[in-house]
Amino acid sequence: MVSQHDGTYVLKLVGDVRVTLCTTLNNYIESIFKGGNVSEVMVDMIDTEGVDSTTLGLLAKLAIHCNNNFKINPTVFCPDESLYHTLDIMGLDDVFDIIQEPPGSMEDFKELSTTSIDESEARQRVLEAHRLLSQLNDRNKQEFVDLIHTLEQGD
Repeated sequence: MVSQHDGTYVLKLVGDVRVTLCTTLNNYIESIFKGGNVSEVMVDMIDTEGVDSTTLGLLAKLAIHCNNNFKINPTVFCPDESLYHTLDIMGLDDVFDIIQEPPGSMEDFKELSTTSIDESEARQRVLEAHRLLSQLNDRNKQEFVDLIHTLEQGD
């Protein structure tokens, strides 16, 4: 789910967010990049049950772009200890401000319509996401080197 108002973008991840949503998530992230007036970006993970590494890579893409182009650190609200630990291990705490306390009420969300995905595009999104995660720290680089190599062979 997403919300946007006066340069503030909010992305609410609900349930188990996996590779099947990577094109939809990537398209929304790209729309944020095209917005000239970006003052704040928030990711609400209060109702998130799980995320895969592709989703984490797309979040890294969002944060790195915000850091480099808008000079802001996006904020992640993540009260779940296990998810917080995952974000920390993947190095996302270096590019996000992670808050473990839930924010106040967020209204006016709308659900993103799911974008269909073909195998080639999915492979590109997964490859991009894991390359970005690998750039965050050496642990990630070691963790995903084989997957990245395998995906690159498919090009």
